[in-house]
Amino acid sequence: MTEAQAQPVPRTQPMARTCPFDPPPEYRTLREQDPVAEVTLPDGLTGWLVTGYEEVREMLADPRFSSRRRQLRTGGAADGDGSPPPPAPGMFIMMDPPEHTRFRRLLTGRFTVRRMRQLTPAVEKIVAEQLDAMAAAEGPVDLVQAFALPVPSLVICELLGVPYADREEFQRTSATLIRLDASPEEVQQAQQAMNQFIGRLAVAKRAEPGDDILSDLVRSGELTDAELAGVGGLLLLAGHETTANMIALGTLCLLHNPDQWEALRADASLLDTAVEELLRYLSVIQYGVRRTAVEDVELSGHRIPAGSTVVASLSSGNRDTEHFGDDPDQLDVGRTYSPHLAFGHGIHQCLGQQLARVEMKAAFSALLDRFPTLRLAVPVEDVPMRDDMLVYGVHKLPVAW
Repeated sequence: MTEAQAQPVPRTQPMARTCPFDPPPEYRTLREQDPVAEVTLPDGLTGWLVTGYEEVREMLADPRFSSRRRQLRTGGAADGDGSPPPPAPGMFIMMDPPEHTRFRRLLTGRFTVRRMRQLTPAVEKIVAEQLDAMAAAEGPVDLVQAFALPVPSLVICELLGVPYADREEFQRTSATLIRLDASPEEVQQAQQAMNQFIGRLAVAKRAEPGDDILSDLVRSGELTDAELAGVGGLLLLAGHETTANMIALGTLCLLHNPDQWEALRADASLLDTAVEELLRYLSVIQYGVRRTAVEDVELSGHRIPAGSTVVASLSSGNRDTEHFGDDPDQLDVGRTYSPHLAFGHGIHQCLGQQLARVEMKAAFSALLDRFPTLRLAVPVEDVPMRDDMLVYGVHKLPVAW
């Protein structure tokens, strides 16, 4: 038995990172010893943490694990009997079939691979304009505000029909919704603000519809006003937060691994595999995906009692040597592609994954081309990481060239 195996593993969530690019080191020990383990959740209750690649896939594909769960945040407390409340209208990521199926069916055709590839020229134009503005700036710039956040925000605004001039309002509201330390009152106020924001847009779309997703949903006549607000707010939040952080954190990661930056700059044919590798390696949904067991379920030899909260760690599953070979903790932009978990798995797999790939490919390609000498303007240890958010990344990324 190795020394790591001999040591007891802390079983309280969340576990702390020791490297800005890696999951907590305890996840590796759990993966090797007990990939389905009992843990203490942030609300103080006992739940289960799934850390192995195959176990995560099995759990996320099993309909006996329900998506109807409350969001448990650091320091939060469950009340009543702990059962999840009904999902808010339109919040289909917290629904099971047939409710989930109804919403997913309305949206799937709007995010196909073909449609997203058709968007590539428009995305590349947005990327080029942001880099033009960045190049004109004097001195170090914050890559988050200058590039990583505007690109997906502009794209999702264009797709949904949201005025980009309103970005400060929805970005501020989105940030509150994914803050780990946000109080229930703050979350409720932020959700109401987002619903009102989308609701005002829906009224305008009914009066004057355009060529955008919100207008299409209004024209379909299949959603109530509350459902439309929920769907629109969810797409707006997910459509810019995750990709913005992948672009910023991915850039930091490449700059921290200059051999990988140079390899990618020297061989543009590596771009597709590099995007998949960054998605696998970084996995920005840092505290995993929650489900609730609706009946007793056996998973990897463990009996999960009905009513239990189960958390699937996407970041841990994406570092599993059983699936990714002997060196999954190394960034390798030339790694042969193998299906990863960055977008989840099963019926809730990320609806906008093809859009994220298009945006990341355009962003990294142009960034490498326009700024080959890009470098950090501060030591890597001084970059403020988003440990306080459900979507991991960096708050700021000062760069120079």
